[in-house]
Amino acid sequence: MRRLPRITHPGNGEPFDVFVQGTVFLDVVLTGLRARPAPGTEVFTDGMGSCPGGIANLAIASSRLGMSTSLSAVFGDDLYADFCWTELEDEEGIDLSHSRRMADWPTPVTVSMAFADDRSMVTHMRPTPLGEDELVGTPPAARAAIVYLSASEPPAWRELARAQGTMIFADVGWDGSERWSSSVLEQLSRCSALMPNEVEAMSYTRTEDPETAVRRLADLVPIAAVTSGAGGSRAIDGTTGEEAWAPPVPVRAVDSTGAGDVFDTAFTLGTLNAWPLADRLSFANLCAALSVQHIGGSLAAPGWGDIADWWSNARLRGGVGDSSTAELAQRYRFLDSVLPDAPLTSVRRASATLARNSDL
Repeated sequence: MRRLPRITHPGNGEPFDVFVQGTVFLDVVLTGLRARPAPGTEVFTDGMGSCPGGIANLAIASSRLGMSTSLSAVFGDDLYADFCWTELEDEEGIDLSHSRRMADWPTPVTVSMAFADDRSMVTHMRPTPLGEDELVGTPPAARAAIVYLSASEPPAWRELARAQGTMIFADVGWDGSERWSSSVLEQLSRCSALMPNEVEAMSYTRTEDPETAVRRLADLVPIAAVTSGAGGSRAIDGTTGEEAWAPPVPVRAVDSTGAGDVFDTAFTLGTLNAWPLADRLSFANLCAALSVQHIGGSLAAPGWGDIADWWSNARLRGGVGDSSTAELAQRYRFLDSVLPDAPLTSVRRASATLARNSDL
Protein backbone atom coordinates (compact mmCIF):
# COMPACT_ATOMS: atom_id res chain seq x y z
CA MET A 1 0.00 0.00 0.00
CA ARG A 2 1.31 3.41 -0.91
CA ARG A 3 0.80 7.09 -0.22
CA LEU A 4 1.78 10.43 -1.67
CA PRO A 5 4.99 11.93 -0.25
CA ARG A 6 4.59 13.92 2.95
CA ILE A 7 2.43 16.98 2.40
CA THR A 8 4.05 20.36 2.88
CA HIS A 9 2.08 23.22 4.36
CA PRO A 10 1.12 25.91 1.84
CA GLY A 11 3.39 28.91 1.64
CA ASN A 12 3.38 32.37 0.13
CA GLY A 13 -0.08 33.07 1.49
CA GLU A 14 -1.65 30.09 -0.26
CA PRO A 15 -4.69 28.67 1.60
CA PHE A 16 -4.89 25.22 3.11
CA ASP A 17 -7.15 22.83 1.26
CA VAL A 18 -9.06 21.82 4.42
CA PHE A 19 -9.51 23.21 7.93
CA VAL A 20 -11.19 21.19 10.69
CA GLN A 21 -11.90 21.94 14.34
CA GLY A 22 -13.03 19.62 17.11
CA THR A 23 -11.97 17.19 19.80
CA VAL A 24 -9.19 14.64 19.35
CA PHE A 25 -9.72 11.34 21.17
CA LEU A 26 -7.44 8.40 21.69
CA ASP A 27 -9.38 5.53 20.12
CA VAL A 28 -8.82 1.96 21.28
CA VAL A 29 -10.72 -0.35 18.90
CA LEU A 30 -11.31 -4.03 19.68
CA THR A 31 -12.38 -6.32 16.84
CA GLY A 32 -12.94 -10.02 16.31
CA LEU A 33 -15.61 -10.22 19.00
CA ARG A 34 -18.38 -12.72 18.30
CA ALA A 35 -20.86 -11.02 20.65
CA ARG A 36 -21.05 -8.32 23.29
CA PRO A 37 -19.48 -9.39 26.60
CA ALA A 38 -22.15 -10.51 29.05
CA PRO A 39 -22.18 -8.93 32.54
CA GLY A 40 -19.65 -10.57 34.83
CA THR A 41 -17.70 -12.23 32.01
CA GLU A 42 -14.36 -11.67 30.32
CA VAL A 43 -13.69 -12.28 26.64
CA PHE A 44 -10.42 -12.26 24.70
CA THR A 45 -9.61 -11.11 21.17
CA ASP A 46 -6.45 -10.73 19.10
CA GLY A 47 -7.86 -7.79 17.13
CA MET A 48 -6.97 -4.34 18.46
CA GLY A 49 -5.89 -0.97 17.14
CA SER A 50 -4.94 2.33 18.80
CA CYS A 51 -5.07 5.63 16.93
CA PRO A 52 -6.14 9.27 17.16
CA GLY A 53 -9.91 9.59 16.83
CA GLY A 54 -12.68 12.16 16.82
CA ILE A 55 -11.87 15.11 14.58
CA ALA A 56 -8.57 13.38 13.75
CA ASN A 57 -10.58 11.05 11.48
CA LEU A 58 -11.38 13.96 9.15
CA ALA A 59 -7.91 15.48 9.33
CA ILE A 60 -6.02 12.29 8.53
CA ALA A 61 -8.44 11.24 5.80
CA SER A 62 -7.96 14.65 4.15
CA SER A 63 -4.19 14.61 4.44
CA ARG A 64 -3.89 11.08 3.02
CA LEU A 65 -5.77 12.21 -0.08
CA GLY A 66 -3.11 14.86 -0.67
CA MET A 67 -4.99 17.85 0.71
CA SER A 68 -3.01 20.26 2.87
CA THR A 69 -4.86 20.15 6.19
CA SER A 70 -4.97 22.32 9.30
CA LEU A 71 -6.49 21.04 12.55
CA SER A 72 -7.59 23.05 15.58
CA ALA A 73 -8.01 21.10 18.81
CA VAL A 74 -7.12 21.15 22.49
CA PHE A 75 -4.52 18.55 23.52
CA GLY A 76 -3.68 17.51 27.06
CA ASP A 77 -0.18 17.15 28.49
CA ASP A 78 -0.30 13.38 29.04
CA LEU A 79 1.26 10.51 27.09
CA TYR A 80 -1.93 9.91 25.11
CA ALA A 81 -1.76 13.51 23.87
CA ASP A 82 1.92 13.07 22.98
CA PHE A 83 1.00 10.05 20.86
CA CYS A 84 -1.88 11.83 19.08
CA TRP A 85 0.12 15.01 18.43
CA THR A 86 3.04 13.06 16.99
CA GLU A 87 0.82 10.94 14.77
CA LEU A 88 -0.98 14.00 13.39
CA GLU A 89 1.91 16.41 12.95
CA ASP A 90 4.94 14.20 12.30
CA GLU A 91 3.42 11.11 10.66
CA GLU A 92 0.53 12.65 8.72
CA GLY A 93 1.90 16.15 8.01
CA ILE A 94 -1.09 18.00 9.49
CA ASP A 95 -0.73 21.64 10.57
CA LEU A 96 -1.41 22.11 14.30
CA SER A 97 -0.68 25.83 14.55
CA HIS A 98 -4.28 26.46 15.69
CA SER A 99 -4.07 23.74 18.37
CA ARG A 100 -2.93 24.08 21.99
CA ARG A 101 -1.54 21.84 24.73
CA MET A 102 -3.26 22.29 28.12
CA ALA A 103 -1.97 21.17 31.52
CA ASP A 104 -4.07 18.99 33.83
CA TRP A 105 -6.60 18.02 31.15
CA PRO A 106 -6.71 14.29 30.36
CA THR A 107 -6.94 13.25 26.75
CA PRO A 108 -10.44 11.94 25.94
CA VAL A 109 -10.39 8.16 25.41
CA THR A 110 -12.91 6.01 23.56
CA VAL A 111 -12.91 2.21 23.72
CA SER A 112 -14.86 0.79 20.78
CA MET A 113 -15.94 -2.85 20.52
CA ALA A 114 -16.61 -3.72 16.89
CA PHE A 115 -18.88 -6.65 15.98
CA ALA A 116 -19.86 -8.08 12.62
CA ASP A 117 -22.29 -5.29 11.74
CA ASP A 118 -22.38 -3.03 14.80
CA ARG A 119 -20.26 -1.54 17.55
CA SER A 120 -20.49 -0.33 21.14
CA MET A 121 -18.40 2.47 22.63
CA VAL A 122 -17.42 3.78 26.05
CA THR A 123 -15.83 7.25 26.31
CA HIS A 124 -14.05 9.02 29.14
CA MET A 125 -14.00 12.79 28.66
CA ARG A 126 -13.91 15.92 30.77
CA PRO A 127 -15.19 19.32 29.54
CA THR A 128 -12.87 20.96 27.02
CA PRO A 129 -11.01 23.81 28.76
CA LEU A 130 -11.28 26.22 25.80
CA GLY A 131 -14.22 27.15 23.59
CA GLU A 132 -13.98 26.87 19.81
CA ASP A 133 -13.78 30.59 19.10
CA GLU A 134 -11.21 31.22 21.82
CA LEU A 135 -9.06 28.41 20.44
CA VAL A 136 -9.39 29.17 16.72
CA GLY A 137 -9.38 32.97 16.80
CA THR A 138 -9.08 34.00 13.18
CA PRO A 139 -9.26 30.77 11.17
CA PRO A 140 -6.52 30.06 8.64
CA ALA A 141 -7.24 30.68 4.99
CA ALA A 142 -8.64 27.45 3.57
CA ARG A 143 -10.51 26.34 0.48
CA ALA A 144 -12.86 24.22 2.59
CA ALA A 145 -13.81 23.62 6.21
CA ILE A 146 -15.50 20.35 7.14
CA VAL A 147 -17.78 20.84 10.16
CA TYR A 148 -20.41 19.04 12.19
CA LEU A 149 -23.69 20.85 12.74
CA SER A 150 -25.67 20.66 15.98
CA ALA A 151 -28.64 22.38 17.58
CA SER A 152 -26.25 24.69 19.45
CA GLU A 153 -25.41 28.17 18.20
CA PRO A 154 -22.68 27.79 15.55
CA PRO A 155 -19.26 29.20 16.53
CA ALA A 156 -18.31 32.60 15.17
CA TRP A 157 -15.16 31.32 13.46
CA ARG A 158 -17.25 29.58 10.78
CA GLU A 159 -18.69 32.87 9.57
CA LEU A 160 -15.20 34.41 9.62
CA ALA A 161 -13.96 31.52 7.50
CA ARG A 162 -16.87 31.88 5.13
CA ALA A 163 -16.13 35.60 4.75
CA GLN A 164 -12.57 34.66 3.79
CA GLY A 165 -13.91 32.52 0.93
CA THR A 166 -13.89 29.13 2.67
CA MET A 167 -16.56 26.67 1.52
CA ILE A 168 -18.34 25.06 4.48
CA PHE A 169 -18.90 21.32 4.00
CA ALA A 170 -21.19 20.05 6.76
CA ASP A 171 -22.26 16.78 8.29
CA VAL A 172 -24.45 16.00 11.29
CA GLY A 173 -24.02 13.60 14.16
CA TRP A 174 -26.56 11.33 15.79
CA ASP A 175 -29.06 13.30 17.86
CA GLY A 176 -29.28 11.36 21.12
CA SER A 177 -32.47 13.22 22.06
CA GLU A 178 -34.02 12.16 18.72
CA ARG A 179 -35.66 15.56 18.46
CA TRP A 180 -33.87 16.38 15.17
CA SER A 181 -34.16 20.11 15.74
CA SER A 182 -35.05 22.33 12.78
CA SER A 183 -32.34 24.75 13.98
CA VAL A 184 -29.79 22.45 12.36
CA LEU A 185 -31.39 22.82 8.93
CA GLU A 186 -31.57 26.59 9.42
CA GLN A 187 -27.76 26.66 9.42
CA LEU A 188 -27.63 25.25 5.89
CA SER A 189 -28.03 28.71 4.36
CA ARG A 190 -24.44 29.34 5.50
CA CYS A 191 -23.08 26.06 4.10
CA SER A 192 -21.95 24.91 0.66
CA ALA A 193 -22.73 21.21 1.14
CA LEU A 194 -24.34 18.73 3.55
CA MET A 195 -23.34 15.04 3.67
CA PRO A 196 -25.44 13.06 6.23
CA ASN A 197 -26.33 9.38 6.29
CA GLU A 198 -29.84 8.34 5.33
CA VAL A 199 -31.14 7.95 8.89
CA GLU A 200 -30.03 11.46 9.80
CA ALA A 201 -31.26 12.90 6.51
CA MET A 202 -34.72 11.34 6.82
CA SER A 203 -34.99 12.27 10.50
CA TYR A 204 -34.17 15.93 9.98
CA THR A 205 -36.39 16.28 6.91
CA ARG A 206 -39.25 14.14 8.34
CA THR A 207 -39.26 12.01 5.18
CA GLU A 208 -39.63 8.27 4.62
CA ASP A 209 -36.90 7.46 2.09
CA PRO A 210 -33.43 8.79 1.21
CA GLU A 211 -34.45 9.92 -2.29
CA THR A 212 -37.08 12.26 -0.90
CA ALA A 213 -34.72 13.35 1.88
CA VAL A 214 -31.92 14.39 -0.48
CA ARG A 215 -34.38 16.38 -2.58
CA ARG A 216 -35.68 18.16 0.50
CA LEU A 217 -32.14 18.98 1.59
CA ALA A 218 -31.25 20.20 -1.90
CA ASP A 219 -33.84 22.94 -1.43
CA LEU A 220 -31.85 24.18 1.58
CA VAL A 221 -28.18 23.81 0.60
CA PRO A 222 -26.35 24.07 -2.76
CA ILE A 223 -25.00 20.49 -2.62
CA ALA A 224 -26.72 17.64 -0.77
CA ALA A 225 -25.29 14.10 -0.57
CA VAL A 226 -26.87 11.25 1.41
CA THR A 227 -25.14 7.95 2.15
CA SER A 228 -27.13 4.71 2.49
CA GLY A 229 -24.52 2.05 3.26
CA ALA A 230 -25.40 -0.99 1.18
CA GLY A 231 -27.81 1.25 -0.74
CA GLY A 232 -24.99 3.39 -2.14
CA SER A 233 -25.13 7.17 -2.08
CA ARG A 234 -27.08 9.85 -3.90
CA ALA A 235 -26.60 13.56 -4.37
CA ILE A 236 -27.93 16.71 -6.01
CA ASP A 237 -25.59 19.56 -6.94
CA GLY A 238 -27.65 22.71 -7.42
CA THR A 239 -24.58 24.64 -8.58
CA THR A 240 -24.21 22.43 -11.67
CA GLY A 241 -27.72 21.00 -12.03
CA GLU A 242 -26.44 17.40 -11.66
CA GLU A 243 -28.19 14.51 -9.92
CA ALA A 244 -26.46 11.18 -9.36
CA TRP A 245 -26.57 7.83 -7.56
CA ALA A 246 -23.56 5.56 -7.04
CA PRO A 247 -23.62 1.95 -5.82
CA PRO A 248 -21.47 0.73 -2.93
CA VAL A 249 -18.13 -0.98 -3.48
CA PRO A 250 -18.26 -4.58 -2.15
CA VAL A 251 -15.60 -5.30 0.49
CA ARG A 252 -15.24 -7.39 3.64
CA ALA A 253 -15.80 -4.98 6.51
CA VAL A 254 -13.67 -5.24 9.66
CA ASP A 255 -14.37 -1.92 11.40
CA SER A 256 -16.70 0.84 10.18
CA THR A 257 -15.30 3.49 12.56
CA GLY A 258 -14.69 6.74 10.67
CA ALA A 259 -16.09 5.58 7.32
CA GLY A 260 -18.46 8.54 7.20
CA ASP A 261 -15.56 10.94 7.75
CA VAL A 262 -13.63 9.31 4.91
CA PHE A 263 -16.66 9.70 2.63
CA ASP A 264 -16.92 13.39 3.57
CA THR A 265 -13.28 14.16 2.81
CA ALA A 266 -13.31 12.27 -0.48
CA PHE A 267 -16.49 14.02 -1.60
CA THR A 268 -14.98 17.36 -0.57
CA LEU A 269 -11.86 16.63 -2.64
CA GLY A 270 -13.93 15.85 -5.72
CA THR A 271 -16.02 18.99 -5.28
CA LEU A 272 -12.99 21.26 -4.82
CA ASN A 273 -11.62 19.83 -8.06
CA ALA A 274 -14.93 20.21 -9.94
CA TRP A 275 -15.32 16.52 -10.76
CA PRO A 276 -18.63 15.33 -12.23
CA LEU A 277 -21.07 14.53 -9.44
CA ALA A 278 -21.25 10.80 -10.28
CA ASP A 279 -17.45 10.56 -10.03
CA ARG A 280 -17.45 12.39 -6.69
CA LEU A 281 -19.96 9.94 -5.26
CA SER A 282 -18.19 6.89 -6.66
CA PHE A 283 -14.85 8.09 -5.33
CA ALA A 284 -16.28 8.79 -1.86
CA ASN A 285 -17.95 5.36 -1.79
CA LEU A 286 -14.66 3.71 -2.76
CA CYS A 287 -12.59 5.53 -0.12
CA ALA A 288 -15.13 4.70 2.59
CA ALA A 289 -15.18 1.05 1.51
CA LEU A 290 -11.39 0.78 1.55
CA SER A 291 -11.32 2.25 5.07
CA VAL A 292 -13.61 -0.37 6.66
CA GLN A 293 -11.18 -3.15 5.78
CA HIS A 294 -8.79 -2.01 8.53
CA ILE A 295 -8.97 -1.50 12.30
CA GLY A 296 -9.22 2.04 13.63
CA GLY A 297 -11.03 5.02 12.18
CA SER A 298 -8.33 7.57 11.36
CA LEU A 299 -5.43 5.28 10.42
CA ALA A 300 -7.75 3.08 8.33
CA ALA A 301 -8.22 5.96 5.88
CA PRO A 302 -6.82 5.12 2.44
CA GLY A 303 -3.99 6.92 0.71
CA TRP A 304 -3.71 7.29 -3.05
CA GLY A 305 -1.57 4.17 -3.16
CA ASP A 306 -4.41 2.10 -1.70
CA ILE A 307 -6.70 3.54 -4.35
CA ALA A 308 -4.19 2.83 -7.12
CA ASP A 309 -3.76 -0.77 -5.94
CA TRP A 310 -7.53 -1.32 -5.82
CA TRP A 311 -7.96 0.18 -9.28
CA SER A 312 -5.22 -2.01 -10.75
CA ASN A 313 -6.98 -5.11 -9.42
CA ALA A 314 -10.42 -3.87 -10.47
CA ARG A 315 -9.28 -3.38 -14.06
CA LEU A 316 -7.88 -6.90 -14.16
CA ARG A 317 -11.09 -8.39 -12.77
CA GLY A 318 -13.22 -6.25 -15.08
CA GLY A 319 -11.50 -7.72 -18.11
CA VAL A 320 -12.25 -11.33 -17.22
CA GLY A 321 -15.09 -11.19 -14.68
CA ASP A 322 -18.85 -11.14 -14.82
CA SER A 323 -21.04 -8.19 -15.76
CA SER A 324 -20.92 -6.69 -12.25
CA THR A 325 -17.12 -6.53 -12.16
CA ALA A 326 -17.05 -5.15 -15.69
CA GLU A 327 -19.55 -2.47 -14.69
CA LEU A 328 -17.42 -1.61 -11.66
CA ALA A 329 -14.33 -1.21 -13.84
CA GLN A 330 -16.27 0.99 -16.24
CA ARG A 331 -17.61 3.19 -13.43
CA TYR A 332 -14.13 3.89 -12.09
CA ARG A 333 -12.36 4.61 -15.36
CA PHE A 334 -12.11 8.25 -14.27
CA LEU A 335 -9.39 7.21 -11.79
CA ASP A 336 -6.91 7.03 -14.67
CA SER A 337 -7.14 10.81 -15.02
CA VAL A 338 -6.94 11.68 -11.30
CA LEU A 339 -4.35 9.29 -9.85
CA PRO A 340 -1.16 11.19 -8.93
CA ASP A 341 2.01 10.73 -10.94
CA ALA A 342 4.26 11.13 -7.87
CA PRO A 343 5.90 8.10 -6.22
CA LEU A 344 3.66 6.57 -3.56
CA THR A 345 4.76 5.04 -0.27
CA SER A 346 3.05 3.01 2.46
CA VAL A 347 0.58 4.38 4.98
CA ARG A 348 0.66 3.71 8.71
CA ARG A 349 -2.11 1.54 10.20
CA ALA A 350 -3.40 1.32 13.76
CA SER A 351 -1.36 -1.00 15.98
CA ALA A 352 -2.25 -2.70 19.25
CA THR A 353 0.15 -0.54 21.26
CA LEU A 354 1.09 3.11 21.70
CA ALA A 355 4.80 2.30 21.97
CA ARG A 356 5.46 1.09 18.44
CA ASN A 357 7.66 3.42 16.39
CA SER A 358 6.66 4.47 12.91
CA ASP A 359 7.54 1.97 10.21
CA LEU A 360 7.54 4.55 7.42
